[in-house]
Amino acid sequence: MGMKDKAGKMQEQGKQKTQQAQEQAKQRGQQTQQQTQQQAQQRGQQAQQRGRQTQDRGRQNLDDTEQEMQDRFDQDYDA
Repeated sequence: MGMKDKAGKMQEQGKQKTQQAQEQAKQRGQQTQQQTQQQAQQRGQQAQQRGRQTQDRGRQNLDDTEQEMQDRFDQDYDA
């Protein structure tokens, strides 16, 4: 009887270790999923910021061009 008890106990311990490993793997998977979602959100926000910066630069270039044209016009007709 002692051998059967020992074998049953070892089998039970093996099952527990397997369950623990599965639970840990599940938790790691959830953490990885959360990190991936956060990274995607950050990338989206960065892309929006870059888009705004590009628009601002475009407006600035337009303003500069209009000012240059006005300066040339003034120079041509002042002379």
